[in-house]
Amino acid sequence: MQIEPFLEIRGNVHRNQPRVVSISQPTEYGTVYSVVEIKKLARWAHRHNLLLHIDGARIANAAVYLAESVAQFTTHAGADVVTFGGTKNGMLFGEAIVVLNHRLTGRIKYLQKQNMQLLSKMRFIGAQYIAYLSNFLWIANASHANLMARLLETEIKGTPQVNIIHKVQTNCIFARIPADIVAPLQAYSYFYRWEEGPARDNSMPMVRWMCSFNTQREDVLAFADMIKKLINKKNDKI
Repeated sequence: MQIEPFLEIRGNVHRNQPRVVSISQPTEYGTVYSVVEIKKLARWAHRHNLLLHIDGARIANAAVYLAESVAQFTTHAGADVVTFGGTKNGMLFGEAIVVLNHRLTGRIKYLQKQNMQLLSKMRFIGAQYIAYLSNFLWIANASHANLMARLLETEIKGTPQVNIIHKVQTNCIFARIPADIVAPLQAYSYFYRWEEGPARDNSMPMVRWMCSFNTQREDVLAFADMIKKLINKKNDKI
């Protein structure tokens, strides 16, 4: 595993000692760990006396893609702690910390205040989960977001000079596009410029396009159309 070299710092008094393996599900690139992959990570972590934490800010999107219950790739896969996100899937804000390893539950209530995360009237944040988890609203929201990302992928696939970098498995698309269309496209609908081009070639930076629970089909189609118009305008000048 690529993380194995970090174990070499164990016993070095000048370095922080490794204790937790933390992954995002889905990843920062919108791709999803399979159940098998998470089980493999958990076994490796526990074999080396490490804990496995899953950052689930968009965990609903991963569940939709895998067509599995969250328990299958968290509890049953060997995760110790999971953050069950709501902020990025329709809630005003709020992330639930779910401690699956019962050996850790004793200190968790003290860590919350120690880390300055104990908000006044937190019950009003928690109350959102009643509606969020009712009638599978969290799944419906994530399903729609994923669907809109796949629609955008379909609409722009094959467009010259638009290169999709990662598999579109959840609600985001990473693509490389010409640098000179980034600003006008952002002016139309803002998005994040993720990084510059490969090998210091800034002519094709990587961008991230996100879809959400309230992204409308007509907005996706209009955005895809704007990409094509800007590409055509650029090519007409050449």
